[in-house]
Amino acid sequence: MTSSRPYLIRALYDWIVENQCTPHLLVDAVAPGTRVPTKYVEDGKIVLNVAPRAVAGLRLDNDWITFSARFGGAPMEVAVPVGAVLAIYARENGQGMMFTAEGGGDEPPPAPAQPDSRTGRPSLKVVK
Repeated sequence: MTSSRPYLIRALYDWIVENQCTPHLLVDAVAPGTRVPTKYVEDGKIVLNVAPRAVAGLRLDNDWITFSARFGGAPMEVAVPVGAVLAIYARENGQGMMFTAEGGGDEPPPAPAQPDSRTGRPSLKVVK
């Protein structure tokens, strides 16, 4: 199955904007392929304001997030692999979602269905 991360990012972005808030992305700035202004990177991370009024040409694709923006007055083309997004949240109230580090997927896969000893029908086990 494909990662749920890009779908969640798009949904939360829309929700934040529709509620007249400012969407911010917390990004792992040292992830391979990430192109962000290094001047604003702290502890390997950067916060990006991706509000419609702050960026141009925003694309929230399944693999990449890209846009143009100005940083300190200088224009830049930003590119972030979706796996490098650590969180998306509203600046005004902090509501949003944090993501686990990429590697094994967003969440563990469900355990294989095992027959229920009482009914003989498959049942799902919850993996924590």
